[in-house]
Amino acid sequence: MKSIKVYFFFVCLAFSLVGQAQKNTNQNKFKQLGQELPTPNVYRTASGAPGHEYWQQKADYVIEAEIDDDKQILRGTETIKYYNNSPDVLTYLWVQLDENVRAKDADTYKINTSSISDKMSVQQLGKLFYDFDGGFKVEEVKDINGKMLKTTINNTMMRVDLPSPLKSGEAFSFKIKWWYNIGDRMKVGGRPGYEFFPEDGNYLYTSAQFYPRMAVYNEVEGWQNKQFYGRGEFALVFGDFDVKITVPEDHLVASTGVLQNQDDVLTKKQIELYEKAKKTYDQPIIIASQSEAERREKTKKKGKKTWHFKAENVRDFAFTSSRKFIWDAMGVKMSDGRTVMAMSMYPKEANPLYELYSTKAVAHALKWYSHYTFDYPYPVAWSIEARNGMEYPMICFNYGRPEKDGTYSERIKYGMISVIIHEVGHNYFPMIVNSDERQWTWMDEGLNSFVQHLAEQEWERNYKSRRGPAYKIVDYMKGDKSNIMPIMTNSESIFQFGNNAYGKPATALNILRETIMGRELFDYAFKEYSNRWKFKHPSPADFFRTMEDASAVDLDWFWRGWFYTTDHVDIAIDNVKWFKLDSKNPEIENIAKRKERDEVLNYIEYQRNKKEIKQTYDEQDRSLRDFYTDYDPLAVSILDKDDYQKYYSRLSNAEKKMLSAGYNFYEITFENVGGLVMPLIIEFEYTDGTTEVKRIPAEIWRKRHDKIKKVFPTKKEVREIRLDPFLETADTDTSNNFYPERQQPTRFELFKQRQRVRGQQSGGENPMQRANRAKSKGKK
Repeated sequence: MKSIKVYFFFVCLAFSLVGQAQKNTNQNKFKQLGQELPTPNVYRTASGAPGHEYWQQKADYVIEAEIDDDKQILRGTETIKYYNNSPDVLTYLWVQLDENVRAKDADTYKINTSSISDKMSVQQLGKLFYDFDGGFKVEEVKDINGKMLKTTINNTMMRVDLPSPLKSGEAFSFKIKWWYNIGDRMKVGGRPGYEFFPEDGNYLYTSAQFYPRMAVYNEVEGWQNKQFYGRGEFALVFGDFDVKITVPEDHLVASTGVLQNQDDVLTKKQIELYEKAKKTYDQPIIIASQSEAERREKTKKKGKKTWHFKAENVRDFAFTSSRKFIWDAMGVKMSDGRTVMAMSMYPKEANPLYELYSTKAVAHALKWYSHYTFDYPYPVAWSIEARNGMEYPMICFNYGRPEKDGTYSERIKYGMISVIIHEVGHNYFPMIVNSDERQWTWMDEGLNSFVQHLAEQEWERNYKSRRGPAYKIVDYMKGDKSNIMPIMTNSESIFQFGNNAYGKPATALNILRETIMGRELFDYAFKEYSNRWKFKHPSPADFFRTMEDASAVDLDWFWRGWFYTTDHVDIAIDNVKWFKLDSKNPEIENIAKRKERDEVLNYIEYQRNKKEIKQTYDEQDRSLRDFYTDYDPLAVSILDKDDYQKYYSRLSNAEKKMLSAGYNFYEITFENVGGLVMPLIIEFEYTDGTTEVKRIPAEIWRKRHDKIKKVFPTKKEVREIRLDPFLETADTDTSNNFYPERQQPTRFELFKQRQRVRGQQSGGENPMQRANRAKSKGKK
């Protein structure tokens, strides 16, 4: 027992010393990020720009792939030429086998947690079993001369041992032959795979991560060979692609790159319409119509065609293939005079939505992302409807199908437009500004969601963006901290993935733009970052440093609070004191004092005594009265006036001006309840009905981050003071933002116990269906 007490004593002592040590170190919210960020060097500078010795590797691919439409198998061969531009000697290469995430023995399924509840559906139980064999079947890895190379496969990574060290400036070529079973995305999940349409017996293939891909090697991570578990996406090397894809002859194919053999795979009419679309900038041209697609669905030709594509300076390659596709296209003018082709392919099930909006949404995204970053450098940009949401260079897979009667809900319409803008936007982040998704999801998803929000606001006034506005992140930030992680968390370890990697960083950037930096400074710095790091591999420090370097705004406090902690914004008006200058003029000051005195005389006891005490003693016996009985200390005498004149004559002109101005002074105490320091945006509403907004930079918290005071002089009297009136700081509790305190009602709903009226009225219809029914009934 004694030993336990001694042990407990030392444990308590240890914790006490740790706490004391923290108190004696710099815990200031404005502490610089020097210790958190890597040391600048010749590869990455302190300004956030690439250094004068920056380097990156390159990998070129020649691929031949074929889809077996009967067995749903993808077979391929590829030749990779890997360029060692690093100063290092490499003895092995790491190749990513991302399709192994669907192998029967994949760690992805082993590490997923699960539990049993009282009620479970067949679908929920089905997720506890996994028998699909979807991993890569690597048949051979050879050098360019056909000699087998030694390889080691570790889950989703394959090490290729080089026959001799690869020195700096040298290149090495090798070949890989492989195949895998294509998964039914509706059953096994994931982005690549197929969708089967039982109504017509056809397939729609989305082929991505379909070939073994080189891992990134750089001076930040060495080899980025962290395993792929399905969430932390990709870190990839730029290179050139020469790809031939063999599919059934009546399929249409869209892919990364530019089609090289259009005469072999397109009809003469399709080529003519495509050339027309190149010169059409307002409305898409339909190149392959719905009626053509419906004919192809029925005939199902058995022959084959090979589509040949080339792509330069891309980090990846993906394609889609189906006989179900409708195809439309239009041109988009870039500022340098180039025409980029915005195009869509979609099955008839996606009409009329995709014909109405898809290609225009692609064109819109290219216009506004180019505005905020750099001109889109590639020749094409595709949107493919595949009940999906995933991005690759020049091509993305999206969702958004209407009801079978052609109507659609508001949620589906705007969800479709938003996902297309978002996925097309990924061409910029991370396909060109090539961050490491496996390590930092927010660097592409967060930045992209932010620019998506800007583009959405250009689509329709007050577009209901899902992410970006500060007030939309409030519920997340005020939530249970045990279920929230800092943004600077590895992709595989994040709670609430969408809020953490998409919503919060997008909101943070929007707050920087609207509240902290201002649009002009922010837009310049953001464009500078985008241009510095296009076709390169940026890290978080490069982004943080560039935003400060290009704006002269110290943002270390912001990065620390928003990206490195789970603190939230809750700044309260704790107290307000109202002061006025004492003019010393008895004719003015005594009026105010008399008013205060009269308010005291309104005390309830005095009021009741007036009625119940008929006569006081001194009223009965007048001899009790003397000078002080009727003396009014607030009455102004000639001597009081003389004293004031003497006082006033001794004042300077500046003092006289201040006295005569009649200023009100409001001393406001602000309390930082949530932990995140933020600027103070304060709205004063005056008694005459006018308002005034004062903006105080966040640096007001630089010395005290818990509670501060500030005095605001005003010529008018204040009726109400409101903090964060425009909801721009993500304040999680606005009830403490008012002086005087404002009571805000909590809504509750009146409903019938057995019948939810609203549900009965709607009958499950979307608004478009209901409007059509009402219109039809009106005609009758």
